[in-house]
Amino acid sequence: MIVPLRIGFVLLAALSLSAQREPILVPEVSQNRVEVRQGFTGANLLLYGAIVDPRGPARGTDYDIVVVLKGPAEPIRLREKERIAGIWMNAGSSDFRSAPSFFAVASSSPISEIVDERTAAIYELGTEFIQLSPSGQIEPEEQARFAEGLVDMRQRLGLYKQDMTGVRISEKVLYQARIALPSNVTTGEYTAETFAIAGGRVLASATADITVQKVGLEGQVVNAANRWSLFYGLGAIMLSVFMGWFAGRVFARA
Repeated sequence: MIVPLRIGFVLLAALSLSAQREPILVPEVSQNRVEVRQGFTGANLLLYGAIVDPRGPARGTDYDIVVVLKGPAEPIRLREKERIAGIWMNAGSSDFRSAPSFFAVASSSPISEIVDERTAAIYELGTEFIQLSPSGQIEPEEQARFAEGLVDMRQRLGLYKQDMTGVRISEKVLYQARIALPSNVTTGEYTAETFAIAGGRVLASATADITVQKVGLEGQVVNAANRWSLFYGLGAIMLSVFMGWFAGRVFARA
């Protein structure tokens, strides 16, 4: 794998810091901008970089690497259906203030083998540790059930995923992971967090940003709706009224 020149410069600069004790992560992403066009079928991201150990590669520690890719957070209301008198009805609901629209974890080893549950929960190293920020009064057991239901639903949609052997490390220095974005991915700002772990502790972390943006006609419509929301709403109402009137005239003549 060829490391870009800027990573090489950072490696040289980092190695010159003899007083540095902890490792340094130098992350990169194959695409900092993902364009969503008509017929978009998804994208494969390559997240890679280097682990700079101040003692040098020969005396370097065997680090584990975990990459967490998160999409923009959004509020969501989850409803639970129950069969009552032979009819499926909404029986309960739970609100979450900031559920990530996309969440993926890739690691060099199973999370349970490299950190304890407390550390995994702090850094969200797994789908079972996603911080969903529930709101409202709800029993802890019921809250956990709704959270599990949300994670399961989004896993089936390909929006939440984890690969416990998805990171490959070469010569204790270079690492790479591949994470696929599905076609139904939400647009917005994504954050890729990389963690270097050894001895059950997170010793270094670094962040890279990725923008998922609609382009073409769909992108222009989205930008217009966001920039001129009032006129966009009025135009949509007028178009609906006109289409209803036109359909009524056509069927009246038939």
